[in-house]
Amino acid sequence: MTLIHEPATSREDRVSPAARPMLPLLPMDGHTFGKRSAVTCHLKCGDACFHPVPNTSSNEYFRDIASAGLSRRALLGGGVAAAAAIVIGSSVGGDAPSASAATLGTKIGRTLPFAPIAPVAASVDAFTVPVGYKWSPIIRWGDPLFSKNDRFDPNAQTAALQERQFGYNNDYLDIIEGPLGLTAVLVANQEYTNENIMFPPAADAAALDEQRRIGQAAHGMAVVQLYRTRRSGPWKYLVGAPLNRRITAHTPFTFSGPAAGHALLQTQDDPTGRTALGTLGNCAGGTTPWGTVLSGEENFNQYFVSPGTTPAEKRYGVGGSGDSRGWRNVDPRFDAVANPGYRNEPNRFGWIVEVDPLAPNDPPVKHTALGRFKHEGANVIVGRTGHVAAYMGDDERFDYLYKFVSKDKFKKGIGGGARKHNKTLLTAGSLYVAKFTGDSPVAEITGTGALPSDGAFDGTGTWVPLVIDGVSQVAGFTAEEVLINTRLAADAVGATKMDRCEDVEPNPKTGRIYVACTNNTSRGTGANETATEVNPRNVNRDGHIIEITETGNDATATTFGWSILLLCGDPVKNPNTYFAGFPPERVSPISCPDNVAFDSEGNLWISTDGAPSTIAYGDGLFKVPLEGPERGRVQQFLSVPAEAETCGPVIRDQQNMVYVAVQHPGENGTWAAQRSMFPDYVAPGSVANGAWGGPRPAVVQVWKG
Repeated sequence: MTLIHEPATSREDRVSPAARPMLPLLPMDGHTFGKRSAVTCHLKCGDACFHPVPNTSSNEYFRDIASAGLSRRALLGGGVAAAAAIVIGSSVGGDAPSASAATLGTKIGRTLPFAPIAPVAASVDAFTVPVGYKWSPIIRWGDPLFSKNDRFDPNAQTAALQERQFGYNNDYLDIIEGPLGLTAVLVANQEYTNENIMFPPAADAAALDEQRRIGQAAHGMAVVQLYRTRRSGPWKYLVGAPLNRRITAHTPFTFSGPAAGHALLQTQDDPTGRTALGTLGNCAGGTTPWGTVLSGEENFNQYFVSPGTTPAEKRYGVGGSGDSRGWRNVDPRFDAVANPGYRNEPNRFGWIVEVDPLAPNDPPVKHTALGRFKHEGANVIVGRTGHVAAYMGDDERFDYLYKFVSKDKFKKGIGGGARKHNKTLLTAGSLYVAKFTGDSPVAEITGTGALPSDGAFDGTGTWVPLVIDGVSQVAGFTAEEVLINTRLAADAVGATKMDRCEDVEPNPKTGRIYVACTNNTSRGTGANETATEVNPRNVNRDGHIIEITETGNDATATTFGWSILLLCGDPVKNPNTYFAGFPPERVSPISCPDNVAFDSEGNLWISTDGAPSTIAYGDGLFKVPLEGPERGRVQQFLSVPAEAETCGPVIRDQQNMVYVAVQHPGENGTWAAQRSMFPDYVAPGSVANGAWGGPRPAVVQVWKG
């Protein structure tokens, strides 16, 4: 199928907006699996899986890498010491067609006890929670942040209003509580927009351009103050609160670190290369030990039209087929072909962004020291030496896992001096990329997911240096070039190709690192790399979770041990699933792990995105114990509505509270035929008292009632 994009012609030559659909033909139509929508592929990921794999490097295959000479037993021996702690409506059930759902057992856990829900069919337009729990939205797309007069009405939306309202398709989420737990600040990413269901089709060119401006205003991030009357109770947000903030595609950002000011970051508007406008494709993130929030700029390439002729442009997927939203009509920096002075504009995206929610007047920062790629997010832990490490995944088929280690050390305390110092920790340090080695014979890695003879997919690994304290470790690259074109540098050192590393988070209780590899249906197809011990399934539709233990449990270590915790899927339909040795007939079926989080007991929580036809259920949130006899027992806590994705889980189990961001409900609908009424569930098309009869991405709270 031919990729259809609007050509870079003059406004006079274009077809009248009223005469064509809001969305072009969808390249991924007919190529997706299960509930994954071709619309989501187009709007969120820029049809990434339709295009050739961008990593054409000739890295050694994992199975051909010689042993590093490190004993896994030596790496893991002696146990794992505790890591430094990080500071700072009614439910509607669905169908349960899988037999595995009937044997899940009773309430589990000392805190946040629940009986796992049965899987919910993907077609059910309901937010489903366990018996004994309630849910409600905290804030929805279009809710006013600064004045109650900024009322939401999708029939009369403007860019000026959207800049003052909660944005669209929230992903990363955190709720940073005050000392008494009665006040908090909510921080959320707003990753992308679906104008086809957000408002009516444009009547003319002027209206279409305004919708494009609304889309720009609906991207970015939001900071929102919350309050409640009792701990362990639901929150409300405060309109007009002093910390409320919107960050959009036009907000000024400061570049930090070694690459700030480099020629590859300079444009005609910013000849210094030190101030970028806006943030795009903000996916997952992390909250730092000093109380700021990190956000990952992910699928930024799809917003730009560029010549696409350099190795870097090709490696990052930047070319002439970008900007399907037509933003170049209202903002020239998104068209580097017609406007050569913006050739470097795409280089100003793909970074880790840091926002201080307590300092609304401080410009957010893009940290060049952490490298540039399709960042899912970044999560920071304080190491035994006092240095901090940030773990990051590049969410692309056959791309890599990274770690940054700060040059300076973390200062304890919450005083102004300590916090001011800690806010500089991500500006200088060392960047590494992961190379994995397995300990099983090559012949035993069959691509089916069948376990090797030793009963585990496991081995050792090395953090290969790319930059050490501002000095390049890659031949032929300056440090600035490594950080701006990180993918090319990682190719050069032979990093291990992974199955879409998305969220990567350290467990604050144990220090172990958990990597969510969402899926990779291209593995083992055509000329693409086949299964490896760390990515052991060809045509990997269900994804897996990797558990990493740094040598000496030291976040600054350059070697590690690893094992696969979960090979996801429905055991009833896929015999080659694995749940850390737990009986597969007693788990909730799970597919496409995306974001991870932890509760106070150190249990892993996983949110999912895009369950395939082999699952046929809606996406959800799942709890997985990591210690003792329950290790590996996947238990489903909630399910999100039709065509939605579960994002940004926050687990406050000691308060019996859980929070998630519900992204792209009703994604496949149109303005005239909406496919979800979440979360308001009022009459289709109605607008009254802040509620709307159509899909609204929202932040949802779940509590024990």
